[in-house]
Amino acid sequence: MKMLLVRKFRVLILMVFLVACTMHIMIDLLPRLERRGAEGRPGCSCPPPAAAPPRAAPRWPGKHTLRILQDFSAEPGSNLSSQSREAAERAAGGGGAAAAAAAGRARRLIGPGAPRPPPPAAAAPLAALFQHPLYRAALPPLADADVLFNVNSDIRFNPKAAEQPEWQNEDNEEFLPTGETSIDSYPNWLKFHIGINRYELYSRHNPAIEALLQDLVSQKITSVAMKSGGTQLKLIMTFQNYGQALFKPMKQTREQETPPDFFYFSDYERHNAEIAAFHLDRILDFRRVPPVAGRLVNMTREIRDVTRDKKLWKTFFISPANNICFYGECSYYCSTEHALCGKPDQIEGSLAAFLPDLSLAKRKTWRNPWRRSYHKRKKAEWEVDPDYCEEVKQTPPYDSGTRILDIMDMTIFDFLMGNMDRHHYETFEKFGNETFIIHLDNGRGFGKYSHDELSILVPLNQCCRIRKSTYLRLQLLAKEEYKLSLLMKESLLKDKVAPILYQPHLEAMDRRLRIVLKAVSDCIEKDGYDNVVENDFNTDVDTVTTER
Repeated sequence: MKMLLVRKFRVLILMVFLVACTMHIMIDLLPRLERRGAEGRPGCSCPPPAAAPPRAAPRWPGKHTLRILQDFSAEPGSNLSSQSREAAERAAGGGGAAAAAAAGRARRLIGPGAPRPPPPAAAAPLAALFQHPLYRAALPPLADADVLFNVNSDIRFNPKAAEQPEWQNEDNEEFLPTGETSIDSYPNWLKFHIGINRYELYSRHNPAIEALLQDLVSQKITSVAMKSGGTQLKLIMTFQNYGQALFKPMKQTREQETPPDFFYFSDYERHNAEIAAFHLDRILDFRRVPPVAGRLVNMTREIRDVTRDKKLWKTFFISPANNICFYGECSYYCSTEHALCGKPDQIEGSLAAFLPDLSLAKRKTWRNPWRRSYHKRKKAEWEVDPDYCEEVKQTPPYDSGTRILDIMDMTIFDFLMGNMDRHHYETFEKFGNETFIIHLDNGRGFGKYSHDELSILVPLNQCCRIRKSTYLRLQLLAKEEYKLSLLMKESLLKDKVAPILYQPHLEAMDRRLRIVLKAVSDCIEKDGYDNVVENDFNTDVDTVTTER
């Protein structure tokens, strides 16, 4: 009796299992049966329905398709489960048109050969900015005294690194760098040097600048040495084409701010600030910062193995995390506690193209009149004397020419970056006092995005002077269609180590630009437009066009 009950129980279990299998098979076959039923049965007198469009989405998408859409779609809400998608399609009414509309909200799989919709035209506000009349004003005609180098002169551009009277360009063509060959055969760093004149480091549309930026990130590094002087570690890198650049390694991440208890003179020098400063300088149309580009450098192959600097070589070590590190020699942050470590041997940094050698083009160093005290307790004279600018304007070279206006340009440039470390500046000696200020060493900019250091603007507030071209460009960059932060973002995306700036830094520039314009407006209200805004245009400018 007991054995009979066990057998009946087993038969019951088997029947339940068979019924469950049958139901699963029917559920899987249901979509196919529905599609066949829609096509009409044989012998049916009713006419078949109209054929569906060939690209209509099926009502019941396959599980594999849904999985692909779920895993690889970049659309918002693409992480919905396949069950929720099916439920949404059923709720839409179940028709082929409704299913197609629902499928249109997700990314579709496009078969090979299917026509793709044309991509939307990309807006290029930076290109539009450089086509604006304010960025197309012509320079005065250049005489021989207005160019730094004359290509047909007897000056020999013979790189010291070559250690031979002839050298090779990128195409391995040998020639003497005596001005006897075509300028097109010169390396890009030499084209940059030859293009320097009294009014600018480089022209607006000089193709050699973009090519030089590419060289900075692609040229083979043949030797490395520490730069003498300075408070923090910098490396001089020489390339295969004998060009040279100053390398500043990455010390902070993009989102880190300068600690509030740090003095400006002990702040880190940031590699991304050097890169951003070059782009900002170009957008402001100053063109007074040498070309700078970001690069990933292999610390083993491109620094340690090629350096002849024994002091630098001795500071290399392997960290407990098996990363290659070094720290070099300098006044600040050159110790094992502040070592620069790769991942495992890759390090990011900025490379700034060198200016011409001092033996070929001497530069004069000037003390900034609004230099800070660089002391923990003392204040500079300009910080306590509101009439300090009147004294400056009576002192050469600020008593004549454009030097005081150059200082105002540099002040605005530094304020937009938040750079408090501008103790000296340089000019090319050949051009005397009638030339621009070179905006070198910008590594302490972009340290704080949550704070605007108003003391940087003191020269502008005290002197109440500004170039008309600078003023009009600042007004242009405050407009929505030429918004400074958007232009900077677009320009910086071209760099190899982009993104360069944390978004709050970009937004801070828009805020600071409004502060600068308010300061100029207050000066105009106090002293009058003609006493504040200096007309520096050689020809009349259509202010209606430039201010639109």
